[in-house]
Amino acid sequence: MTAGKRRPVPVLLMVRELNLGGIEHDVTKIAIHIDRSRFEPYVASYNAHGRRYDELQQANVPVLHLPLKSLISKAAAVAASRFWSHIRKHRTQLIHAYDASAIFAVPLARIFRVPVVVSSQLGSRNLLDAKTHGQLRWTDRMVDAVVVNCEAMRIHMVEDENVPRSRIELCYNGLDTHEFFPLQEPKPDPVSTASLVIGTICVLRPEKALGVLQEAFARIHHFDPAMRLLIVGSGPELQRLQENSRRLGLDDCCIFLPATPQVPKFLRAMDIFVSCSSSEAFSNSILEAMASGCCVVASRVGGTPELIEDEDRGLLFGAGNVEELAQKLLRVIQNVALRKKLGVRAAEFAASKLNMQIAVQRTMEIYETLLYRKKAL
Repeated sequence: MTAGKRRPVPVLLMVRELNLGGIEHDVTKIAIHIDRSRFEPYVASYNAHGRRYDELQQANVPVLHLPLKSLISKAAAVAASRFWSHIRKHRTQLIHAYDASAIFAVPLARIFRVPVVVSSQLGSRNLLDAKTHGQLRWTDRMVDAVVVNCEAMRIHMVEDENVPRSRIELCYNGLDTHEFFPLQEPKPDPVSTASLVIGTICVLRPEKALGVLQEAFARIHHFDPAMRLLIVGSGPELQRLQENSRRLGLDDCCIFLPATPQVPKFLRAMDIFVSCSSSEAFSNSILEAMASGCCVVASRVGGTPELIEDEDRGLLFGAGNVEELAQKLLRVIQNVALRKKLGVRAAEFAASKLNMQIAVQRTMEIYETLLYRKKAL
C-alpha cells in the first residue's frame, strides 16, 4: 500500500517539559508540521503545561501527561501504566524520546514491543550529571537510531559515546519562515531610542557564557554611548549577570527582559546578535537570528560553524575570548556595509537550507526508513 493510501502511522514524541527550551520547541514544531496523512502524532511529557503545551493544544496534537519526578516512585508505576495504555489504545508504531525522557521511555517501549524506538541527542552529554549520562549510554544500546542535529553531534556520539555510526541519523533543525524573516520596523521599547542594538535571546544558563558578551560590550561601549546591550531570557544566571552588569558600569545600557513569546520582534530589533556559548550543538537561537536578518557573531563551538560560514554568513570567534569578540563587534559596528551583507546572506541561507519543510521531510524519511526496516509499514 502506498504512503498516500495507508493509515497514518501513530507516533509518540516524548520530552520532559513543554515550556520554553529549545528541545521542547523542536518537538512541538515536528508534531505540529508533520504530514497527518502519513503520521498520527502524539506528544508525551512529564509536565503538560507551558507555552509549547498551549501551541500543541491549538494545533490539535494530543498530549499524554505522565506526571513523574522520580523513576523510583509510585508515580513512576502510574506513569508506566498510562504509557502502556496509550501504546495499546493507539497501536503506537514508533516512539521518539528527544531528551533524557529516553531513560523512562526507551526501556518501556522495548518491554511493550513498540516496533521502532528512537532517541535524540541535541546537546553535548558533557553538560549532564554522571548518573543521567550513564543511563543514556544504557538506552543507546536499545534504540534503533539516535537522531542528532549537526555533524559535530554525530562525531560526539561516535567518538565519545561509542554509538555505531550506522545507527546515527542526522536531521538539522528547521524554522518557520513565516515567523522568522527580515523586516524593517521601529525598534520596540525599551530599545526604541538606541542607535544600535547588540543582543542575544536564550535561556540564561552557565554554558551560554553571557559574561563574555558583557565584558566585550563594556570594552567597546565608549565608541557609541547610545548603543544598547539587550539580553532576553530567563534562567538561573539572571542575578549573576545583573550583578556583573553593575560591576562593569553597564546599568544604563545593559537591558534585561524576561523570556517572551515575542522572539521575532526582539530579534528584528537587534542589529547584531551574539552567541557566546562554551557548548552548543545546533543553536535554534542562532538559526532564528540568521533568518531574521541579524548580523550574527558567534563562538566557534559545536555545530555553529555548520550554520555560520565565517566572513560569509556571520563572524566566528574563539569561545571565551573577550578581546576577539570585542574586535569582531567593533568591526561590524563601524562597517555598516559588512554588517548588512552578513545579515542578508544569513537570512537567505536560513530560509532556503534550514526551513521547517526540510526538517519535517527529513524526520519523516528517518521514521519511514526505520518502520520499513522493521516491517511496520
